[in-house]
Amino acid sequence: MRRNDREITDRRDIDEIIKRCRVCHLAMCDDGQPYVVPLNFGYDGRFLFFHTASEGRKIDIIKRNNRVGFEFDILHDIVTSEQACKWGAKYESVMGSGTAEIVDDLEAKKEALEWIMRQYGNGAWDFKEEILKKTLVLRVRILEISGKAIR
Repeated sequence: MRRNDREITDRRDIDEIIKRCRVCHLAMCDDGQPYVVPLNFGYDGRFLFFHTASEGRKIDIIKRNNRVGFEFDILHDIVTSEQACKWGAKYESVMGSGTAEIVDDLEAKKEALEWIMRQYGNGAWDFKEEILKKTLVLRVRILEISGKAIR
């Protein structure tokens, strides 16, 4: 990272940023072209989880190339100035890369869906087996992760 003074190195701080986010931007490479989608997600500290349609461009890409990137951000404030080049933003962000896989095991799907639900609310959830069988869940194993903040 070019600006070490903005780097977040404590993994607990990175985890806290992710817990406060509502959207994960998942980046893929489609035959040499970038493709990024915003998704709801779950996070357990090692993996990202996504509930998604069983067909479509994202799934087609991941089946060909399971390397992905991801990004989270929280914009806190826009900093204005008399001079255009002195404008800025106060924000926190997390970026990383990993490998994506489709989860087939029903218990693993249920656990992934529980992590997704925890990201957005509290409670106990019941996932019926017939629904789990139809549901497609992606799991991203995090290989690299870093954080940055301007506060």
